[in-house]
Amino acid sequence: MATTPAQIDLWLLSRSEHQRLEFKEAKTQYDNTKLFKYCVALANEGGGFLLLGVSDKPPRRVVGSAAFDNPVAMAEILFRAVGFRVDIEEVTHSGGRVVVFHIPSRPRGTAYHLGGAYLMRSGEELIPMSEDRLRKIFAEGQPDWLEEPARSEMSPQEVIDLLDTQTYFSLLGRPYPTSQKAVLEQLQSERLIDKTDSMYSVRRLGAILLARRLTDFPDISRKAVRVVVYTSISKMKTKLDQTWESGYAVGFQPLVAFVMSQLPQNEVVEEALRRQVKLLPEIVIRELVANSVIHQDFSMTGTSVMIEVYSNRVEISNPGEPIVPVERFIDGYQSRNERLADLMRRMHICEEKSSGIDQVIDAAESSQLPAPDFIVDYHRTSVIILGHRPFRAMDREDRIRACYQHCVLRYVMREPMTNQTLRQRFRLPDNKSATASQIIAATLEAGRIKADQEAGTSKKLARYLPHWA
Repeated sequence: MATTPAQIDLWLLSRSEHQRLEFKEAKTQYDNTKLFKYCVALANEGGGFLLLGVSDKPPRRVVGSAAFDNPVAMAEILFRAVGFRVDIEEVTHSGGRVVVFHIPSRPRGTAYHLGGAYLMRSGEELIPMSEDRLRKIFAEGQPDWLEEPARSEMSPQEVIDLLDTQTYFSLLGRPYPTSQKAVLEQLQSERLIDKTDSMYSVRRLGAILLARRLTDFPDISRKAVRVVVYTSISKMKTKLDQTWESGYAVGFQPLVAFVMSQLPQNEVVEEALRRQVKLLPEIVIRELVANSVIHQDFSMTGTSVMIEVYSNRVEISNPGEPIVPVERFIDGYQSRNERLADLMRRMHICEEKSSGIDQVIDAAESSQLPAPDFIVDYHRTSVIILGHRPFRAMDREDRIRACYQHCVLRYVMREPMTNQTLRQRFRLPDNKSATASQIIAATLEAGRIKADQEAGTSKKLARYLPHWA
């Protein structure tokens, strides 16, 4: 289908470059190697469009491009370089010539590479795909680990004995059926169990959500959540080390309550009054535990979700590297385990709409906590969140991270970050405007945020956006 000037105008209205769209100014020319890399990256992300002759900074407009004046010859060069066909189209727009590259999606189970580098986009950068992401792509078309049986050749009574079906119906807000047959039929309809003749098998998804004891299903027993409580800020002395054996859904509320019971008290001073509160709000623990459980990589063996409680912080980690860049945790969402996420949403354990991390950041701001620190290690994703800390005790990195997360949270709310909103985040009085300006300047220097050009040049009225917006 030919691209029209009207279609280009619609693309210009996009809030930002996204998975299927990339803009480059390229007024006179564009580097061939960069073109090859972007075609590979976009194909690996499901295909899309690369437009030359459009400004890539807001306010976006057509500027015209003289690059690649022979599209047919360039298409042949592209094919030889990347190994797949890219259609190139010239569109005459009122603002000038636009070159549109129609980039197809990679085939299922295949990732494209250029010179051995499997590329993807991260903000404005092109980076190699993580091992975790490549493993997921190459596994496409293979049986889903969670859909495979965890235990087979079970009688109807064994299924009822090993799965907490009463809690399952309670979480869904449904009355418990009056017959065993009706209970099993409901589990079958959800594809949590399967029936062969008169016997049943329980899928791993059913077991990992509903098992009374995960140890009754040997191949998922190592997926149990582990809670470790230390006596101080280090791992030197362990107070408690407990593996939570219940399935994720039936055991979630008790797990959160248990973790909250292990949190130390923290003294907070508000309006000259001292009061004792838990180290972290319950919503922070709830959302971060749900997030770690849902987004873990089940293909990794010998590891599980871990909740580590220290005297001054909590660290929650899960197996696998994220499929959403860390800097986009607040505004982005893509579930690694879609069926698991869907069922846990319907059981009111998670919302599956990208608001979990938003709530964590909002709670951190409301409770005057340092900004959560999301870390990607080798084959593991962690979040560290510390207890209440006054502004004066936050170091430079704490303040920059908090400023960036505040900016993203405001952006998600369709509200700009300003000096005033940042002062409110840090509980700074009006006469500390210069302090807030210093934090903003440091965050700008770190490349985490940018000035909103539509707000003009007045420093007093300055507004700020995430660097990728």
